[in-house]
Amino acid sequence: MIVVEPPTSSAPPLRSALDPDREKASEALRDFYLRSHRLIDRMMTAQGASFARSRLLMHIAREGPLRSIDLAASFGYAPRTVTEAIDGLERDGLVRRDPDPGDRRAKRISLTPAGTASAKAANGVKMRYVQDIFGALDSDECHALVDLVGKLNAQLSARGG
Repeated sequence: MIVVEPPTSSAPPLRSALDPDREKASEALRDFYLRSHRLIDRMMTAQGASFARSRLLMHIAREGPLRSIDLAASFGYAPRTVTEAIDGLERDGLVRRDPDPGDRRAKRISLTPAGTASAKAANGVKMRYVQDIFGALDSDECHALVDLVGKLNAQLSARGG
């Protein structure tokens, strides 16, 4: 009879190297992000446009007509991703492409009346979401959260994120 011994490793399990408080904080932030993204997407989709599409519409509503390349830069997306999103919004009658007066090769993306209505509806959903969810925090907690997330964002920036 041959007995096979399980391999032994002198390396400690990966989890033991993590500070439990930092791991809990990381998991809590990830869980909040995922759950909040799903919720606001459902809320906005019920108003006629997904969260991703609504973000583009609200940005154009705020900034005015923009070139696709400017939208891509604003969101950190690949230009092709924005072009595909704009194609869909144009097909649905929410945006239109107009000639850029400063560059005849470029087009400026602007909202149609339907796009303006969709952006307004999405902004209302966003305002309700922020009030409902972040209304659980008092002013001091909001300031502390902004400071803490800012600190984490600085760490991400320092690492190219």
